[in-house]
Amino acid sequence: MTEEQGPLLVTRPSPEIVVAALHRPHRMNALTEGMFRALADLCAELRADAGARVLVLTGTGTDFCSGYDLDEAGRIAALPPAELLGLLERQSAAVTGLRDIPQPVLAAVDGVAVGAGLSLALAADLRVVTARARLRASFVNMGLSGGDMGASWLLPRLTGLGFASEMMLTGRFVAADEALDQGLANTVTDPDDLHTTALDLARRIAAHSPVAVALTKRVLQANADAPSLAIALEREAPLQTVAAQSPRIRQAVADFRSSRAAGDTENAPDAAPLTPTTPTEN
Repeated sequence: MTEEQGPLLVTRPSPEIVVAALHRPHRMNALTEGMFRALADLCAELRADAGARVLVLTGTGTDFCSGYDLDEAGRIAALPPAELLGLLERQSAAVTGLRDIPQPVLAAVDGVAVGAGLSLALAADLRVVTARARLRASFVNMGLSGGDMGASWLLPRLTGLGFASEMMLTGRFVAADEALDQGLANTVTDPDDLHTTALDLARRIAAHSPVAVALTKRVLQANADAPSLAIALEREAPLQTVAAQSPRIRQAVADFRSSRAAGDTENAPDAAPLTPTTPTEN
């Protein structure tokens, strides 16, 4: 593969799962303005794609992303403030795009996820990392503030303020096992199994009602910062009202009753089959 194929390789291993691979393997998938633009454009497309249930974000080759390309960084440092602000806003659009699309985003991380590359992984809803993965908030190492591409907001919400402060103030690498312990990773797998593990998890998510999944993603994000339980409950109620109109819930209730009648109460909550619904079904 060559970079002529574009900075983002998008494939569809099944109708409901989209895989987007950062594609600059000769530069450890270092980010460019074109890559940020491609990510933002993909997110805009997915918002209108009723058939897509899950986005898997990964890297081509043996690394997820080594951060912002240093060759471009030198050019950016010379930009007038107004142009620099515009560039930063375009970068932010990639992060907000991943957070705002209705589909859950799963980051499949091999090798390094550094700086802005770490920020992209943090913007995902779930992170599967390989045993050789190394994560680093490298902003202070470059003489930059750790407030970059949402890292100062995203990281503390995953790990807590103490560990996030240590990562961002020291700029040290965090290995896969520590990432798992601290909540940075959901699963650690062998490098050869990364693709399979990520797709298996994506399929488990895609098997459920897209409305239920999208509303769950929305309410989790909304209530992560809810100032009280009362407000969280207020936010949940209208979303649950929408979800309750889905035909999938009627099928789930029917399956539960059928399982209970057959005496299979242990498996009744999982009675709904793990098979994707049609794109038009709620």
